[in-house]
Amino acid sequence: MVARMPATTRKWAVLLLLASACATAQKGAGSPDTIARIKETKNIKLGYRESSLPFSFAGSDGSPKGYSVDLCTRIVAGLAKDLAVPDLRIQWVKVTPETRIQALIDNTIDLECGSTSATLSRQEQVDFSNLTFVDGATLLSRDDSGLSGLSDLSGRRIAVIPGTTTERLVREAFAKAGVKAEIVPVKEHSEGLAALREHRAEAYASDRAILIGLALTSSEPRRYAMIDRHLSYEPYGLMLRRDASFRLAVNRQLSRIYRSGDILEIYRQWFGQLGAPSDLLIAVYALSALPD
Repeated sequence: MVARMPATTRKWAVLLLLASACATAQKGAGSPDTIARIKETKNIKLGYRESSLPFSFAGSDGSPKGYSVDLCTRIVAGLAKDLAVPDLRIQWVKVTPETRIQALIDNTIDLECGSTSATLSRQEQVDFSNLTFVDGATLLSRDDSGLSGLSDLSGRRIAVIPGTTTERLVREAFAKAGVKAEIVPVKEHSEGLAALREHRAEAYASDRAILIGLALTSSEPRRYAMIDRHLSYEPYGLMLRRDASFRLAVNRQLSRIYRSGDILEIYRQWFGQLGAPSDLLIAVYALSALPD
């Protein structure tokens, strides 16, 4: 025999259940549903960088190009098939280091196809796909600068993009080594290279692959040299909003690209001149080639 609940207790129980249901409904209403919106609008908004070579940049015709751009276009092709939206359109939106996170939060873009390091602090605001590349920060200088290590940088001007992981690592490395250098803020990678070319800085700090891309695509590649020092480990991912269903859909496409071996074709197109992928990068591809 089940004892009857007192009327007052039943009243409070009903109120608590209603409050819980309302809270759940409000939580669900406020959460993003990127996939539903993509299916409804038949449009996906991809963010790209203007000069983050060779990951994400504007080509000579103004269209987005690069390693991360190619990954994103293949992801969209897979999404179009899985979501049964054959006429899914891509809307490209230019972002900068300052605007890329807010562009995701306010729905200006759905996925950032750039060269953003997946950090825990950034995950306080946004999410990341599985890793797409592994790099490390270092410094580029002019070939005639005579710079070979951190100790040579005291009293010199170092260009870097503010607010990036590279800026923090440069400051930490300089402090640890007792190097007193002047930090010159620049907005984009192209401006960092221009600072070197125009003698407004003696070195530019960024990720190694980006610096190599900048030097090789410049009008005088032989003018530049890499300082032989890695400052960090930089794991790249495709940045997106906190939306578990969309993140899973993106990772599913990435896993297929990795399992099929198509990732090596994309790598060769943009990094072939640097040789084969490193053992660490191969491991990243293998560990992210998850089964469906």
